[in-house]
Amino acid sequence: MKRRTFLTSTGKISLLLGTSGVSALQGAKAVACSRPAVSRPEKIRLAQIGAGGQGNSLARRFHQQKEVEVAYVCDPDSMRCNKSVKTLGAGAKPIGDFRKALDDPSVDAVFIATPDHWHVPAALLALDAGKHVYVEKPCSHNVAEGRKLVDLAKKKNAVVQHGTHSRSLKLLANGIQALRENVIGEVRVAKAWNVQRRGEIGKVRPSKPPNGLDYDTWVGPAEMIPYQSNRHHYNWHWWYNFGTGDAGNDGVHELDIARWGLGVQSHPSTAAALGGKLSFNDDQQFPDTQFANFSFPQQKQQLSFEMRLWSKYGLMGTDNGNAFYGEGGWMLMSKRGILKVFDEQNRERDDFKLPDLHPSEHTVNFVRALRGEETLAAPIEEGHWSSTLCHLANISTRVGATLEFDPASEAITNHQEAARLLSRDYRDHWGRPSV
Repeated sequence: MKRRTFLTSTGKISLLLGTSGVSALQGAKAVACSRPAVSRPEKIRLAQIGAGGQGNSLARRFHQQKEVEVAYVCDPDSMRCNKSVKTLGAGAKPIGDFRKALDDPSVDAVFIATPDHWHVPAALLALDAGKHVYVEKPCSHNVAEGRKLVDLAKKKNAVVQHGTHSRSLKLLANGIQALRENVIGEVRVAKAWNVQRRGEIGKVRPSKPPNGLDYDTWVGPAEMIPYQSNRHHYNWHWWYNFGTGDAGNDGVHELDIARWGLGVQSHPSTAAALGGKLSFNDDQQFPDTQFANFSFPQQKQQLSFEMRLWSKYGLMGTDNGNAFYGEGGWMLMSKRGILKVFDEQNRERDDFKLPDLHPSEHTVNFVRALRGEETLAAPIEEGHWSSTLCHLANISTRVGATLEFDPASEAITNHQEAARLLSRDYRDHWGRPSV
């Protein structure tokens, strides 16, 4: 990029992120596309931002849609970038800096599958450039960022889909609809769990970045820390500077399903979490074991979350899943293909009939929403509410305290150190225009 363009775009990150202040969004609804966001008859042109495993998975799903063209593959790792372009075989252009794609007026939307610390900065720049956005989960690295994204998406009247793709699974959509139809009565409590055996990442020292990696761009607006092999590809999940732990990685799916089942479209008022490294002896900073509880007193509902990364033994026969407890029974649900309903005597029911919803696949839903043909399955407001659960659980675990949270102002009111973790500092090189 030319120096003037580079300085302008880095300055925009500062202007778009602004201060750590937040504002309320009351009564937000799903984006109902009453008019097409992209009305041209030719193909919708997308830019892929992030060429790791999830980015390439999304690229294949978009590429399979005849009305879509992946025009750019963007990644600061040139080897990953070039490999992804060859895999697509669609004439996509490989670039190391995604901001070049934002300068192309023919690009309609971007899909972002970067490390967590880049999700919001990339999305804000894309929205500011007039693009629509599909952003992977969690939508933000911290609560304040999520608010910035929701507010700018609303201001730009943009279509922004969150990567909690479980909302587009037929079994879960029908199960949630059955809850809405009171199959177990009024739902009071939801339980979510994420149980799996992950490997340790070892203990290593900082080293020189590998050839082909623009490490400065990879770090971007986050604090600059030396390159280290076990906090780079995928392992960035387990470091405060770049990731959100497994609560934000896999746990966010289960937390989102739990909140969806409760029907809660707001933040909790209280978050209390405990956790630590009970098994792993390595460099990662986030816990391998975590238990969290959230209270929604206005709705008289609660949500609990359990995470274990050193064990394959889940709950009720499934490693990842959800249970919903109502006044007339309970429901067991898992994206592994499990949906059971039990009555008040804990007897499994076989006499209830599921609704007959047929949601589109998640990326297809995004494209159809751009065309004005469908409502988004996971609009960014929903993504922000669910991602905030992950952030609050991590903050509570980190400071060892129960958090009192104001849903309207999105502020922690009882703990100064915890309140500081609702936002972060951004690197001068990326966060403000250079002089």
